[in-house]
Amino acid sequence: MGGTISDVNKNALQSSNSKHLAIYTGSFDPITLGHVDVLARARTLFDEIVLAIGHNPEKEALFTMEERAEMAEAAIATDEETSGAATRVVTYEGLTVDFARRVGACAIIRGLRNSTDLATESQLAITNRKIAGIETVFIVSGEEHAYTSSSLIRQMAALGASIEQLSTFVPPVVFDAIRAKQGDAAHPLGRLLRDPLLD
Repeated sequence: MGGTISDVNKNALQSSNSKHLAIYTGSFDPITLGHVDVLARARTLFDEIVLAIGHNPEKEALFTMEERAEMAEAAIATDEETSGAATRVVTYEGLTVDFARRVGACAIIRGLRNSTDLATESQLAITNRKIAGIETVFIVSGEEHAYTSSSLIRQMAALGASIEQLSTFVPPVVFDAIRAKQGDAAHPLGRLLRDPLLD
C-alpha cells in the first residue's frame, strides 16, 4: 500500500551519505516539548534524522499538515542548546514502513513516556521488524514530559485553556498558533473535546 509523500524540505528525500539515518514519526498535532526533548536525545545517536509527520485519518486534526510542519521546523530551529545530527521535516501519507524504505532509514525513533507506551510500542516495533526489517529505537523522554501528549494539548485547547497553562507543554510557536485557533470562531475546535467516560 503506497502513499503520497509531501516534501516540506526540497532536499529532504534526496539520498544521503549518512550511514545511520533514522525517522522520528508521529502526527505531531501539535509538536510538544516532549517531542523536542526526544528529538534532542536522538540527535546524539544518529547521523541524520527525518522528523516525519504522518496523516492519521482516525484523529480529528487541530492543525493542517502544512501548519504542523512549519511549527516543527520552527521548534527545531529555536532549540539552540541541541547539537548533533542534521534534522529535516517531511510530511507523508501511507504506511510508515513504506516511507522508511523510501528515505533509506535504518531505524524508526519512538518516544516513551511510561510503561503503557512501552507495551503498545513494543508490539508495533516487532511487527515493523517482521514485515519491513526495520528496527525501532525507543528513547525515554525527560521526567518533566512524562504526561505530555499532543492529545492532551488538543483537549486543553478545546476546553479553552489559557496560553499560560499551555506554555509548559509546547514551544512558543505552538501556543501562539493555538491562541489564534481559539480566537477563530469558524474553527471547529470544540469537536476536539471528548469525554473519556463516553468514548
